[in-house]
Amino acid sequence: MNQSRQHNQMANAIRFLAIDAIEKAGSGHPGLPMGVADIATVLYTRFMSYDPKKPQWPNRDRFILSAGHGSMLLYSLLYLTGYEDITLDHIKNFRRIKSLTAGHPEYGHLAGIETTTGPLGQGLANAVGMAIGEQIMHNRFRTLINHKTYVLAGDGCLMEGISQEAISIAGHLQLKNLIVFWDNNNISIDGEIHLSDSTDQCARFSACGWNTIKVNGHDFKEISQAIEKAHQSVKPTLIACKTIIGFGSPHKSGMNKVHGAPLGPDEISATRKALKWDAPPFVIPDEILDNWRMSAINAAKKRTEWEKQLRKVDMKKRAEFERLMRGDLPESLDQAIDDYKKKLHENPQNVATRQASEMVLEIINDILPETIGGSADLTTSNNTKTRQMSSITAQDFSGRYIHYGIREHAMGAMMNGLALYGGIIPYSGTFLCFSDYVRPAMRLSSLMGIRVIYVMTHDSIGLGEDGPTHQPVEHLASLRALPNHFVFRPADATETAECWQIALKSKKTPSTLALTRQKVLNIRRDYKSDNLCAFGAYEIEKASDEAQVTLFSSGSEVSLAVSARKALEKKGIRTRVVSVPCFELFEQQSDSYKKTLIGRAPVKIAIEAAVRQGWDRFIGSHGVFIGMKGFGASAPIDTLYAHFGITADAIVRAAEGRL
Repeated sequence: MNQSRQHNQMANAIRFLAIDAIEKAGSGHPGLPMGVADIATVLYTRFMSYDPKKPQWPNRDRFILSAGHGSMLLYSLLYLTGYEDITLDHIKNFRRIKSLTAGHPEYGHLAGIETTTGPLGQGLANAVGMAIGEQIMHNRFRTLINHKTYVLAGDGCLMEGISQEAISIAGHLQLKNLIVFWDNNNISIDGEIHLSDSTDQCARFSACGWNTIKVNGHDFKEISQAIEKAHQSVKPTLIACKTIIGFGSPHKSGMNKVHGAPLGPDEISATRKALKWDAPPFVIPDEILDNWRMSAINAAKKRTEWEKQLRKVDMKKRAEFERLMRGDLPESLDQAIDDYKKKLHENPQNVATRQASEMVLEIINDILPETIGGSADLTTSNNTKTRQMSSITAQDFSGRYIHYGIREHAMGAMMNGLALYGGIIPYSGTFLCFSDYVRPAMRLSSLMGIRVIYVMTHDSIGLGEDGPTHQPVEHLASLRALPNHFVFRPADATETAECWQIALKSKKTPSTLALTRQKVLNIRRDYKSDNLCAFGAYEIEKASDEAQVTLFSSGSEVSLAVSARKALEKKGIRTRVVSVPCFELFEQQSDSYKKTLIGRAPVKIAIEAAVRQGWDRFIGSHGVFIGMKGFGASAPIDTLYAHFGITADAIVRAAEGRL
C-alpha cells in the first residue's frame, strides 16, 4: 500500500471494529471512534511509546480517552496493536455481562486502559495528575522517566466545569509533556454545539497558558506536524482537530443521531461501500492487521532501550524506584507508628484531630518519600503541609506539596491520576462540607480501587461561627454510602495515627479522614500495639458488669460518650462505650465479632454531630440517636452543641428515659 491508502485502511479497521461491535451489542457510541480514527492511527503508529507485551512499563506514554463513551476506539486500538488480554471475542461481547469491554473503559479490566472514564472531564483532569506525576518522577529519576501524556477530549469534556479547573492548573504548572486532542466535531447529544455553547476554546486554553494548534482531524500530515510541534513546546498543548462525527457514514455523519446509537444494517452496508471496506464483520484483513502489529513492535523499541538504562542505575536507587512503582511501603512504617503511639501514651495530648493528623504526617512523610500532599487553598486549616514538604512549582518539581487552588473537583481527579501513574501516594485536603465538590472523583477512586487519601477537616457543627453553609451534617452518611471507600472519623490523636496507618496500607481502597477543627480529649488511655481502628469499631470503655446501656460514637463525640458513661455508672447504670472510627472496616469483621461488639444491652444510643443514616446498623431502628436532624447554625461551638442537644447530659437523660 502507499502511505495514504495504508493510513486510511488502518483507520478504517478502527472504524469497522467499532461499528460491528456496537451493532452486535445493540447500543454504544459509534460517532467518536469513526470521527477520530485518523488521529488515533497517527498517534499510535508514529508517536506513542508503548509495549503490548509489557503494558505496565513505567516510561510508556499514557493515552487517556477522556471522552469515555467512545470506548470502542480504545478497545479497537488495544486489539489491533496486540495487547494480549483482549481478543476478538472480547470485542464481540462489547457491553455484555462479565465482559472486559464495558460500555465505558474501566481501569483494571484490560491492560492499556490507564483510567476509568465516562463522566466527562474526569479523564482530562486525571491526565493532568499523570503529567504532574511524570514531572515528579522525572525529577527524582532523571534517566528513567521522560514521556508524554496524551488525551482525547470532546466538546462535552470541555464544557464540564472540571475542565476549567484542570486546564488552568496545567497551564500554571507548564506541563509541557501534556498534549490534548480536542475532537472538534461541533456536535453533542442535543444537536449542534451552538445550542449550548459558543466558547472560543483555543482562546480559552491560550488564556490559561497553553500552546494551541488547529488542524484538519482527517489529514494525516497535518496531525503529524501538530504533534511534532507539540513535542517542542514548553507549555501544555491543545491540538484542535476539526473532525466529522461518524466519518464515512453517508447518511448520518456530521449529525447527532450518530453519537449514541448503532448505525443499523442498511447504513453499515452503505458505510462499507463508501469507505471501500470489503471485509465481513469483525474481520481485519491480514495485511492491515500486520501493519498495526508491526507499528506496535516499533513502538516497543524504546522499552528495550529503557531496560538497558535501568540496569545502569545504581542498585540502591533502582531498588527504591522498583519499590515505589510496586506501591509497597517500607517495613519501618509500622514500627514508627507504634513508637509514636507509645509517646502519645506517655504524654497524652488534647488536640484537634486535624492537628493530630499533621503530627503523624510529620513521621509518615519522613519515612515515605512517595507521599505527595496538597490542599484546595486551605493548607493552614487542613494541616496537610509538613516540614519536609516544599511547594511544587512550574520551575521546580522537586517539592512534595501541590497548591491545588480552589479547584476541589480537579484536585480529586488529579489525585486519581497521581495514584494511577505509580510511585506516588497522593493525599490532599479541603473542608468536609466541600466533599460535595470532590464527590465524582471520590466515586471514581472507589470504583477503580486506588490508594487516594482525602483529608477532610472541619467535620461537624464544631466549626462554629462559620455557620450552616460550612457545617457538614449529611456528608458522613453520603460518603459512607460509597462502595469500597473507607470513611475514618478518629476520636483522638492515637486513633488518628491508626487511621492514617490503615489508609496508607490500603492499596485498593481510597480513604477519607474526617477531622475536627476543635480540640478533643485524649480518650485512648491504654497503650495497645495492635491497631484497634482496624476493627472498625471496638470497646473503649467497659461496663462495671453486664451492660444495661451501650453508647456508640465516632470522632469528637466519643469524649461525650465517655463523660456520659462516667455519670451513668455513678448512678448505678452499667454502661459501655464503643468507638466507631470506620463503618466499612467493621462490616469486614467476622459475624461473631460484630455480634459481640454490638452486644445485648437493652438500651443502645448512638452519638454523632451529623444525621442518623447508617447508625441503625448499631442501635437498631428503635435505638436512640443523639445528633443532627437538620442544618446547623452560626454560633460558638459550645452554644451549638447545647442548642442541638448533643451533650453528655442529654445522653444521660436519654439512657435514663429508656431504662
